[in-house]
Amino acid sequence: MDGAPKPEKDSEYLSTLERGLKVLRAFDATHPEMQLSEVAQVTGLSPAVARRCLNTLVQLGYVAQFGRKFLLRPEVLSFGTAYLSSMNVDQVILPPLQKLRDDTGDSASMAVLSGSDILYVAHVSTNRRIRLGATVGTRFPVHATSLGKVLLAFQPAQVIAHYMASASLQRFTERTVISADALEQRLQGARETGYDSALDELDYGIVSVAVPVFDAARNAIASINCSTSTTRISQDELVRTRLPMLREASAEIGSALQRWPTLMHSLQTH
Repeated sequence: MDGAPKPEKDSEYLSTLERGLKVLRAFDATHPEMQLSEVAQVTGLSPAVARRCLNTLVQLGYVAQFGRKFLLRPEVLSFGTAYLSSMNVDQVILPPLQKLRDDTGDSASMAVLSGSDILYVAHVSTNRRIRLGATVGTRFPVHATSLGKVLLAFQPAQVIAHYMASASLQRFTERTVISADALEQRLQGARETGYDSALDELDYGIVSVAVPVFDAARNAIASINCSTSTTRISQDELVRTRLPMLREASAEIGSALQRWPTLMHSLQTH
């Protein structure tokens, strides 16, 4: 995963492919369109290398150029849809999450670790309007989410140590965990209780509770949560009422993954 210790590059490693992917990933909500100089700055590539990458991506149809600005084209969506369809996410993961949503009225999500972030691989939204929007492919910082903290808590010691040494604990609200000591305490609490709950940590007005999803070897490969508005329910009530359902859904997903080893292997990071 990004941010984790990487193996040494071997003779089969294509640096040009790495650079091209880096350019694609440079475009986000903060940088929906950029000039060449901006792409070079965001990626850390030289302008000459960034230009060659952009020109190649334009010819392949993944990037468009309007004047001096570059932006992504819809063709990049084929990468995400290929994963979802080839890994049968709809059949394996979505049904338990949809049941959570239907039974609770909360949004329900599943995420994996991706460096210092969590990456949503499945999300079932509620009709209720909440401030924090999330879809498949959304990334949020580990330290500010229940999904991230409960998943990190059950990682091997070396993964946790690397995260603690390299992650930037950015403040998003007054309740965001921004000290290493406080985060360690939350991780320890998650290991003891088997869940984490976040209140107003990533944004105000959002409360959530999350549990890990384990593979057959009891490795935490993902996490699932329920999240909703603080105007609907208190944090204590959310934990009390949703935790049994989340644990049931986690066990159901973990069991289903045994029947879909390709998806399980794709979620495993070590």
